[in-house]
Amino acid sequence: MLAQSGSGTPPGGAEWLHEVKWDGVRGILARNDDRVAMRSRSGREMAASYPELVSAAADLEPGTILDGEIVTLSSDGVPSFELLQRRMSLRAAGRVAEAAASVPVTYVVFDLLHQPAGTMIGTALEDRLARLAALDLPQGIVQSDTFADADPLWGSVVERGLEGVVSKRRRSPYRPGTRSPDWIKTVAFKSLRAVVGGFTEGEGGRHGGFGALILGLGTDDRMRWIGSVGSGFSETDVRAIRQALDEMTVADSPFEPHPEMPTGVTWVAPVLVAVVQYKEWTAAGRLRGPSFKGFTDHPAAEVTWEAEGPEAPGG
Repeated sequence: MLAQSGSGTPPGGAEWLHEVKWDGVRGILARNDDRVAMRSRSGREMAASYPELVSAAADLEPGTILDGEIVTLSSDGVPSFELLQRRMSLRAAGRVAEAAASVPVTYVVFDLLHQPAGTMIGTALEDRLARLAALDLPQGIVQSDTFADADPLWGSVVERGLEGVVSKRRRSPYRPGTRSPDWIKTVAFKSLRAVVGGFTEGEGGRHGGFGALILGLGTDDRMRWIGSVGSGFSETDVRAIRQALDEMTVADSPFEPHPEMPTGVTWVAPVLVAVVQYKEWTAAGRLRGPSFKGFTDHPAAEVTWEAEGPEAPGG
């Protein structure tokens, strides 16, 4: 189940419950009779990437299925997608043990979809949360706090620089695969998904890496250039991403021609989708103040100007 984008501040009223919008990777965790499975939104198996969570989930009762977010906390207790991206980079390099030891993760649960007695998806949210609270969750798996009053939570989210708030109707069922108005996400900063179509060469401390990723959004024919992002990367990110980009190079630009496009760009197949935080859209349709937050497995074909551009909900 997915949330629709809201604007301004979270909705008010007694029908809503509110929680932090966690800046991590969404995952469904299932404790079956003989194993633990963890799958991403796209259905990709993620269990091998988070062995400590799999080990912890083995203590859950068979037949338990949870919905939540895999998060990494910074030293000041704030969710950090940058740290989580570092872990994913280590995992991609085959350094699983090092990833688990150096970048610990927590699975923050916000829904209970199934329990040994049967499915919970047709049950009201507040009842699912009550059942979830009654579970003896193992170490490393915690339940997300919910609040009846959005105002204090929103104030705290803005003050601490968190991603936003998700508001959910108390009596709503769980609708798998649906982006429902029963869930509303209100972000404290603007972010979008964008397709990587090329990169510039790195200079100075980034020699041998890249300077910036060239970003675009799909149109009817090709991609519309929306700017470049060169901040938000660690040194590890730059090396790992450059290695991946070198395997994706193509001869021709995937973008519509534009006179202000940077020169000296190496083009890549438009398959990588980046999450980018930004201040605002310029009048020319470019991102102002973009910062890289990580990659997502969202299908590149769905990352379009209509879905993510300035006129899109939440844009």
